[in-house]
Amino acid sequence: MEKHARDSLPATAPGQEINRFTELQTFVQVAQLGSFSAAARQRQVSPSAVSKIVARLEARLGVQLLRRSTRRLELTEEGLQLLEQGRTLLADWMALESAVTRQGQPSGVVRINASSSTGQRLLVPLVAEIMQAWPDLQLDLSFTDRVVDLIAENADIALRWGRLPSSDMVARLLGRTRQVIVASPAYLARHGRPAHPEDLLQHVRIGWNYPRAVPHWPFMVQGQKHAVAMGEALRVNDGEAMCALTLAGAGLARLSLYHAWDELQAGRLKIVLEEFNPGDLEPIHAVYVGKPGQLPARTRAVLDFLKARVNLAYAETVPAEWL
Repeated sequence: MEKHARDSLPATAPGQEINRFTELQTFVQVAQLGSFSAAARQRQVSPSAVSKIVARLEARLGVQLLRRSTRRLELTEEGLQLLEQGRTLLADWMALESAVTRQGQPSGVVRINASSSTGQRLLVPLVAEIMQAWPDLQLDLSFTDRVVDLIAENADIALRWGRLPSSDMVARLLGRTRQVIVASPAYLARHGRPAHPEDLLQHVRIGWNYPRAVPHWPFMVQGQKHAVAMGEALRVNDGEAMCALTLAGAGLARLSLYHAWDELQAGRLKIVLEEFNPGDLEPIHAVYVGKPGQLPARTRAVLDFLKARVNLAYAETVPAEWL
């Protein structure tokens, strides 16, 4: 019976299996990156070569996978199905190769996206340990306070601060951090120390200028929620820039306790209005697209490492000596 099933298959030209793998890999890259040119750059071939590979795949399957226009590519229903299952197949194949050829040791590129402050404060100190633990890993780090689409940016993992919107991503909680209002001693000496949240209206409040930013600072006054509008005099889109501006005495800022920890410990920043702090703890997650049981070994290894090594318990409470 086994022989009969094998004999019933059409003749296979030499190298056809490799071509099929290349076709699927190329199609997935085009779909994820949104253009033939971007996929061509990644594969280091010409856009026409990529177009021919996808066209050959469509001809062999007998279905249209992509709708092409002058401005963008759009996946058909069949294309969406092939993308979803094709990504899983490619990930499984790469994981199998890693397990067979390297005895399960993680290898290959892991692309990680994070905000500037989260990346520099949480991720950078752990990079050397990750690379020492898995010498065959290659880390590709991108730091930006713009929230990116993991698929469009071809990222494997993103470190996200704050509550996550509903999405298809899977999230691993790494820890939580308190938020505090801080200022430099020089700023407080020049402008005075605010004693009540309403006093902030007379101060420069360094705020965020990205669309998803909460437009106010929350407080609790006599058991009631109270909000002070985020300042308009000075706004940034980068956490490290906000911290640097605060250290330079440009104004007050609301920073994560883990972010300001070293500066507070050294006395370069001071906490104000802590008696009005609502005490909310903002979560930090490692997020990824895909099913937990179907991740490549390299991605799973980094996720497990971050979960084990990131410790934010210290950043949930302000030390009494800092108040």
